[in-house]
Amino acid sequence: MRRPFRIGHALRALSFVGLALAGPGAVSTAHAEDPLDCNFVPSVMDRFLDAHYSFRAVDTKLADHFVDLYLDRLDPSRSLLLQSEADALKPRLRSLLTEVRTRRCDGIGQIHKEMLVRHEENEGFTKKFLQDPKFKLDKNTALELDPDKRERPKTAGERDELRRKLLMFQLANYVMSGTKQEEGLEKLVHRYELIHRRIAKMDDEDKYSGFLDAFASALDPHSEYFSQAALEDFSIGMKLSLDGIGAVLRSQDGYTVVNEIVPGGAADRQGQLRTKDKIVAVAQGADAEAQNVIDEDLRDVVRLIRGKKGTQVKLTVLRQTEKAETLNIVITRDKVDLKEQAAKLSWQEIEAPGKPGRKLKLAVIDLPSFYGGRDDGARQCTDDLRALLTEAKDKKADGVLLDLSRNGGGLLQAAVEIGGYFVRTGAIVGVGARERATDPLEDNDPQVQWAGPLVVLTSRFSASASEIVTGALKDYRRAIIVGDDRTFGKGTVQNVIDLPPGFGAVKVTTAMFFRPGGESTQNTGVEADIVLPSVVQHEDFGERSMPYALPPAKTPAFLSSSVNGGPGAAGAWSLVTPERIGALGKHSAERVAKNPEFTEVATRIEKAKKAKGVVKLGDLMATADKPKDGGGADDAEDEEEKKRKKGELTPQAKEALNILAELAGGP
Repeated sequence: MRRPFRIGHALRALSFVGLALAGPGAVSTAHAEDPLDCNFVPSVMDRFLDAHYSFRAVDTKLADHFVDLYLDRLDPSRSLLLQSEADALKPRLRSLLTEVRTRRCDGIGQIHKEMLVRHEENEGFTKKFLQDPKFKLDKNTALELDPDKRERPKTAGERDELRRKLLMFQLANYVMSGTKQEEGLEKLVHRYELIHRRIAKMDDEDKYSGFLDAFASALDPHSEYFSQAALEDFSIGMKLSLDGIGAVLRSQDGYTVVNEIVPGGAADRQGQLRTKDKIVAVAQGADAEAQNVIDEDLRDVVRLIRGKKGTQVKLTVLRQTEKAETLNIVITRDKVDLKEQAAKLSWQEIEAPGKPGRKLKLAVIDLPSFYGGRDDGARQCTDDLRALLTEAKDKKADGVLLDLSRNGGGLLQAAVEIGGYFVRTGAIVGVGARERATDPLEDNDPQVQWAGPLVVLTSRFSASASEIVTGALKDYRRAIIVGDDRTFGKGTVQNVIDLPPGFGAVKVTTAMFFRPGGESTQNTGVEADIVLPSVVQHEDFGERSMPYALPPAKTPAFLSSSVNGGPGAAGAWSLVTPERIGALGKHSAERVAKNPEFTEVATRIEKAKKAKGVVKLGDLMATADKPKDGGGADDAEDEEEKKRKKGELTPQAKEALNILAELAGGP
């Protein structure tokens, strides 16, 4: 498994793809002068270790991470090496760490030569299998899609069988994306020729870059080595981060996986692409020929997806919920619509519990991200939210529901300021670097924009800056947190450190966020006070599911006594007690048990748990022939997203309002 690829704010460590560039195949080239060589590789490793939050030296744990990652990168589909061969290679990979630190890189080159032979063998097998006149696409073929759940083949026969299955599925991807089978056969053979050719053309700089990137990812999922070419791509992404399809991609087990849909982006407005979708083919238009991208380098896939505003890209994706299905999704590249990304206010009237006839006026504020910019006139989430809270107060709202359930983060300072809108003054978050005292970031504005009843709706999508606000409001007992069992758990800070010209840069995790109570948001996220059933509430979504995610940490609490002025003081607010949360949670559970919408969600959760990773090719291909609106009406996650787009409330938002009504209207 791999770390995500992020073009955007380094603090978020996730970013947009599909940015405007000269063309879909544009590739940057490194500077000819001062290319990365073996003598400089140890210096880059030292840069990582000098700055990293956790690792200070190459210890046994880091070496284990590196060996597993490097092996997965050499053979991501587990179709090149037998188990015995992989076991024999592991000690050699471990030795590389010592050898390279002493400026001996011959081992990297030797392993590359050996893997080149494997790719040559694989290309030969592919041609023999696919060019056999008796070849037939076998729809009874079944395959475990996740390589991590597949055992490595123990015999040459098992390896050949795995290769046959992979080729069947890859050919099916072409067919399902609109390519005729005969053309698909030719394309698939050519693809393996290109893979072999690309690996054969790798120079020393490419090999050392791959080594360093594996080393960086062994530290944690968000640390990364940028070669000069990758750094230029990163810089382009930083400058043009509002153009493209508006999606966050990561590489996982040979697949390009959708990690996040950016609110207001082209994919969000088109409405079909979903998180966890696996992109298996890309075409430059609705009717263009598709290119298979399984096992392709993530940056190469990004280059295929991005393009000029107004052009189309067709993505063929695999989606697996209770069943596996394939979809062809056509997206017109565009800028992120800031109006769609901006905070919004809506109103709901709910009868006060136990008080028939009394209607409560509740404000729902949806904040999709902590957006903003340094340019004059740039729209700021802090200004927007302040205005919406003022409106809620002026129109005498009985309570506020702050919806952060699809907020993937954003600007750190905005999170600190917004956290301060609900308390007087005090520490909102602490930033702790290695071997340094935690530095609290405080809200110094004594004004409280909203002092009334407050519920925060979160989910596994709520990450980074949204976890900062949620954690502070929870620790100060200012609000009730409702939603998934916990938030995403992205609680680390990354810095990009430039290397000498021509050598690229390193992105390294240097610090961790801490809640005022002393807990980090890293890995575990922020737990909800009242948990509601949700289709994304499963173990394969969140920071803790990412390879080698840093564990949570603690620091001495730095709670501020100035957050509340006390009874009668300006901006004073009522403390949410554990007893109150317990009572509200009990009543919520009773409502959820009787709610048919939640019953349906619970049913789908159970089906998803029982679903196996093994997919039958015929079943998968059958889904490609069915018309789909938004990816399948039987997908509960699709249904929730459809409701959002129509301005309707999800079951979770409705129940959060019930909880808020009881909080606002009860004793």
